[in-house]
Amino acid sequence: MCINLEKIFCDVDDFCKIFIEELKNQQGTQQENESAGESFTFLESEIKSSMEHSVLSMSEIMTIVIVFHMSNYRTFKHFYINYVLKFWKDAFPNLVSYARFVALQKSVIIPLCIFLNQHLGKSTGVAFMDSTTLIVCHNKRIHSHKVFNGLAKRGKNSIGWFFGFKLHIVVNDQGDLLAVKLTPGNVDDRTPVSEITKDITGKLFADKGYISQSLFDELLERGLQLITRIKKNMKNKLMPILDKILLRKRAIIETINDQLKNISQIEHTRHRSVTGFMVNLLGGLIAYTYQNKKPSIQFNQEDLTILSECGLI
Repeated sequence: MCINLEKIFCDVDDFCKIFIEELKNQQGTQQENESAGESFTFLESEIKSSMEHSVLSMSEIMTIVIVFHMSNYRTFKHFYINYVLKFWKDAFPNLVSYARFVALQKSVIIPLCIFLNQHLGKSTGVAFMDSTTLIVCHNKRIHSHKVFNGLAKRGKNSIGWFFGFKLHIVVNDQGDLLAVKLTPGNVDDRTPVSEITKDITGKLFADKGYISQSLFDELLERGLQLITRIKKNMKNKLMPILDKILLRKRAIIETINDQLKNISQIEHTRHRSVTGFMVNLLGGLIAYTYQNKKPSIQFNQEDLTILSECGLI
């Protein structure tokens, strides 16, 4: 495995120092309303109770969680027992048993969320959006499945029916994540678009499943143009040549979804708890942001020739 463990740990440790300091500063702060105050107290107590008797620091736990998704291991258990406990004792002198580590993972869900948000890319004026399924169990076991009871839903994609969630992602032309959102599997792809693209302007390329006149008008009003292919029963409209070429490059997001599933391991059906599922997902997304070479738009000679003839380059 070629992993820059020192860099990742330093990034995570610097973040954790600020996060813990902010958490301490919030103690005793009067919230604007009672419900908000109770919510913060609960979250704070969850983190503190989990870490109170832990010999591993928050930054160590987060680092191990993230690095797993950069390894070649398919399961976290094998990675932790066969690699971390054997070869990383010098880097993490206070390593605990696998069972104890799994119990400690719930303490880093909130820090992982914030850390991921800080590692999102910047809008470049060109964005691509798509959703991918996160299946949590085989269709034959839906009625006996209990871990995600009431959370996961049955949905349908181009392959068929599935039971689980949808991960909606927006990326720029350099392959950087701009926004992510998790929804039940039965949520329409167009539903979360307005929310997760609120800070994005320019052009948004998506597939035919995102076609909606009301959504197009809403996004255009705030400076984001939604561009999709047309359906067979729709009238053809003139489109700038650059938009046509970029629309053909929409496959970049399919590549990213494939890497998130097969390299970062964000999808599997062995989850035993909702917290374990969330930690696995967040760790995989963060691990992707550390990739040295992400999928990005590459113009071939034909594209360059067309753009040159149109005076666009």
